[in-house]
Amino acid sequence: MNTQSISVWGHGQLLAFSGVDGPTSYEHGLCLRSIGPGTAFKVVLPGQIMLEVDKQPPVACDLAADHLDLTLADGRRLRGAFVDHETLLLEGPLRIVGSAEQLHVLHQGSRTLISSGTPDADWAAIDLDAIIRARRWWVDHQVNRLGLADRPTAVKALRQLKGQINGPEGIFRRRWSTPDRWPHRDCWLWDSAFHAIGARHVDAALARDCIEAVLDGQYPDGMLPIRSKPTSTGTTTHTQPPTLTLATWAVSQLAPDPAWLRQILPRLEASLRWNESNRMSERGLPIWAIDSNPNCRSGESGLDNSTRFDAATRMEAVDFASFMACEWELMARLWRELGEPHAAETCARRHEQLCQLIRDHLWDETAGLFRDWDTENSRWCPVLAVTGFLPLICGAATHEQAARLAAHLDNPETFGTALPLPSVARGDDGYEPDMWRGPVWVNMVHLVAAGFARYGQQEVADRLRGRMVAEIEARHAEHGTFFEFFDADCKIAPPALPRKGRCAPEVSPLHQAFHDYGWTGTLYLDLVLAREPLLPRVSQKQ
Repeated sequence: MNTQSISVWGHGQLLAFSGVDGPTSYEHGLCLRSIGPGTAFKVVLPGQIMLEVDKQPPVACDLAADHLDLTLADGRRLRGAFVDHETLLLEGPLRIVGSAEQLHVLHQGSRTLISSGTPDADWAAIDLDAIIRARRWWVDHQVNRLGLADRPTAVKALRQLKGQINGPEGIFRRRWSTPDRWPHRDCWLWDSAFHAIGARHVDAALARDCIEAVLDGQYPDGMLPIRSKPTSTGTTTHTQPPTLTLATWAVSQLAPDPAWLRQILPRLEASLRWNESNRMSERGLPIWAIDSNPNCRSGESGLDNSTRFDAATRMEAVDFASFMACEWELMARLWRELGEPHAAETCARRHEQLCQLIRDHLWDETAGLFRDWDTENSRWCPVLAVTGFLPLICGAATHEQAARLAAHLDNPETFGTALPLPSVARGDDGYEPDMWRGPVWVNMVHLVAAGFARYGQQEVADRLRGRMVAEIEARHAEHGTFFEFFDADCKIAPPALPRKGRCAPEVSPLHQAFHDYGWTGTLYLDLVLAREPLLPRVSQKQ
């Protein structure tokens, strides 16, 4: 692998020590972010300083999540690597701007050490080449094993995955993943599930860790909180889309481990029963918690600012119902694999009941789409959203309904955009290229494609996957990073897309599409590496 051409220099790439290589620290671990368009870095955790290198971008770049080797415009080189979670060693030209009481900065000759701990007195004698080799080994091994040396975007995805991993700490008894090391930092429920789905191709034990770490934060009553951190699970009353059984199923299909399944299935089932006790309508369909914050009216749904939540305050949610039904179905199949027919039958019956409720109450024949039902006003939610395709994943749709759904992909006014499956129908009055109010998200494309494949519509599934992979690779070639969401019209570059009302990263990272975003990389890996369908086929009798 040509290390000087495998990466693309760009703004917003994150660097930190990985839990794959050793212990990490939530409070004291260093985290850097690349700053463009020139060559610079900003230490964003635990204190903030600037590392200015050159006003021009590098002419050659090997930028990983925990080491770097840059050739500057004048031929000089900047190399560096994380020695451990609190120590970064750099060699080459740079200027430190600012100071932070949490950080030590030492210089000797061409070397600079940045540390959030107590620097080693012999730091200048550290063998930097050996450290770089050690940091490279895990990814290089996976690249060679998986045959990805000629696919730079996949190399980036593996490097980013490594950088997302933290070591055991606090409530987490195992390695755990985060959407990004900054600013999200914590362990989030459905992000971790999507991380595991991609990581299963790389390291099954790591994928299992990503799933179990979420369960480390489970409340005694079975609730899985939207996020946890090492210091505590917190006291949130919000959960997030139930997707851990889907991830467990995906991992188990590649790397069966019956003992592991027996350990975690009861905890996964407890979380589903919590949802059924705390989030159900009178008709027996799930409802998301909806809040008053206009920029995050339903963080619990994971679709924070979706136009779905602009008017309704209580609704039977088609995505929640589909996720729940899918979880029950896959749990039934896993119990059956373990030789537990009674447990399997209980879960299968719940799956069938939810699917029938989805068909009976959430299908809009006129729109040819599944929709949310506003229970307070007894009407359809006025928004046509990508979530209307999700009954495909649990097998709730009939084959006729699946065909109606597929027709939307040929309609540019609904979901047949240049990059298919916008989060809101393109012709919707509330459509705008802001986060969940219009842009395309990889996790939705991944799920819906898997749903169409369930119904034997392989050509539709392949088209969705192919367009998504091509867009991710094109944007990586331009910017060197994985973005949180993408313009459905392919006209606005991801860094220019608004997020929660505006694009103003100078004000807050919450106002720009996130860079080096976790599940975009891990689901990209699944899209290019998966050889078998994610979900079982639906019977033609359906």
